Amino acid sequence: MPRVRGNVGIVTAGMLGATLLFLIVTPPRGRSRVPTVSPTAETPAPSVTVGAGPLQTDGGRIVDSDGRVVHLTGVNWFGMETNTFAPHGLWARSLDDMLDQMVQTGFNTIRLPYTNQLFDSTSTPNGIDFKKNADLQGLSGLQIMDQVIERAGQRGLRIILDRHRPTAAGQTELWYSDHVSEQRWIDDWLFLASHYRGNPTIIGADLHNEPHGEATWGDGSPRTDWRAAAQRAGNAVLQVNPDWLIFVEGIEHKGDDFYWWGGNLSLAGQLPVELALPNKLVYEAHDYGPGVSNQKWFQAPNFPANLEGIWNSHWAYLKLTGIAPVLIGEFGGQSVGEDKEGIWQRTLVTYLQVNGFDYTYWSWNPNSSDTGGILNDDWTTLNHAKLTVLQAYQWPLLGSPQA
Repeated sequence: MPRVRGNVGIVTAGMLGATLLFLIVTPPRGRSRVPTVSPTAETPAPSVTVGAGPLQTDGGRIVDSDGRVVHLTGVNWFGMETNTFAPHGLWARSLDDMLDQMVQTGFNTIRLPYTNQLFDSTSTPNGIDFKKNADLQGLSGLQIMDQVIERAGQRGLRIILDRHRPTAAGQTELWYSDHVSEQRWIDDWLFLASHYRGNPTIIGADLHNEPHGEATWGDGSPRTDWRAAAQRAGNAVLQVNPDWLIFVEGIEHKGDDFYWWGGNLSLAGQLPVELALPNKLVYEAHDYGPGVSNQKWFQAPNFPANLEGIWNSHWAYLKLTGIAPVLIGEFGGQSVGEDKEGIWQRTLVTYLQVNGFDYTYWSWNPNSSDTGGILNDDWTTLNHAKLTVLQAYQWPLLGSPQA
């Protein structure tokens, strides 16, 4: 979760009309949950299997091995990046129950945060009710990750591995810290790329969560240039596992243009990440509402019509101009009602739907204090108001027949 520092100016933008907002309020229902946009090349034909084989990119789209467009419409399930060293909520329910419910609610992807500390021999998974999860008892953090991935794959879910923190102590501005060097960061990615090579459940690597603060883009500084570091790590990973997508987040600010941590990709168009396999690059942005930080753009007299221009200038232009796909790796909030947070959240989902963006919602967990989750505080029942919004734009499981 980010904390934004600074503000950006208000950008005048084209309006998202009331008709689009109405689509979100009254979403179509149905098991397939194909996006409710007009028929295009992105809409699967009947009885066609979409999403099989390693994914790659084609301009601003993610496509399967046959070149058919797919969409990642998923959810974040955090915990492995904390000193629990396991997905949260396993104290309340079994791993299988959690995964079954994710499928039932229509998500097709899990963004799975972890910390490098997970792989230390002294990092013992905890916070698990072993009466409900007897088969997880005695497993290491890596072995629990293995179980999450294996069982997700059995259900048709796909997983993005998210290096969320160097250690469980908290997020860092840069991809390295006093405790985790750049070399260890890359080495751990190489281990995971080798360990899961050939496993179709894992679709890619989110190299580092929310670069911010000192992080720069394309200035050549060996200490702070996130673009250069992402190229080094991404190319190293692709040498070991060329099947994976490489997800590269933005930074916090370009000069005085401050945005959400990881959300500012305004320089990526002119200074792109250059991978040895260019059809494996997906940019990633995070975007939040006033419940996280009540930014200037939420107070503008033309809110929410101003949002489209702000999104376009910071991240959306990359997809809209065909440079590369963009995953909104985190967004969420407590409210989907008629307050500003609810309007922001519903407007964003409509924008993602109409323009075919990919997303992983923050979060499955209810214990995210700023945003809450898809699950209620009992870790079992669902927040149906949020699901009603998201189910207007959910893509089916990848690799399954689209009927």
